[in-house]
Amino acid sequence: MNIPLFPLSLVLFPDGPLPLRIFETRYVDMVRRCMRDACNFGVLLIREGNEVGPANTVDVGTMAQIMDFHQLSDGLLGLSCVGRRRFRVQSRQQQSDGLNLAEVTLLDEAPLVPVPPRHAHLAELIHNVLPQLGEVYANMELRIADAAWVGHRLAEILPIDASDKQYCLELDDPVERLDFLAPMIQITSEPDDSEGPVSVN
Repeated sequence: MNIPLFPLSLVLFPDGPLPLRIFETRYVDMVRRCMRDACNFGVLLIREGNEVGPANTVDVGTMAQIMDFHQLSDGLLGLSCVGRRRFRVQSRQQQSDGLNLAEVTLLDEAPLVPVPPRHAHLAELIHNVLPQLGEVYANMELRIADAAWVGHRLAEILPIDASDKQYCLELDDPVERLDFLAPMIQITSEPDDSEGPVSVN
């Protein structure tokens, strides 16, 4: 499968929301092509470089599906996207306009595994916190019995290093992902206004 790439300074997880502001011609053309051909583009975390220039990226990313688009108040193109399947880059190339392309292999979808009892508090945390995180999560179906879904949402919203988020994306075992994230979370019974109900150790 050959797909266009969108290197970003963030990690996109399966089922995760991705709002974007598009201003570069190469990406406007990419969006037009994705909409015309009903295809997705790949999001990869930048290791070195930046989003508007040359960038060195990781090899495992997530397909992004465009759900909606609109013109923003500043005249730029706004996209509402959602993460789909994970993929691994096999080879790369670049178009004359600077758009990066890759031959990729789709990775297996996460198995449906229940949240183990020792991590039930993490599912409850997601159930309580996610609806408070704004419009991008407003209409999301809460699948708090699904260990993979809970782990993806935790890794997505926690203020942890991008390298840790990428590690979570690359893990195939949903429970192993929860085991990795659980020690980072400290839940306080009486949160103050500055930190909210969750802090990271």
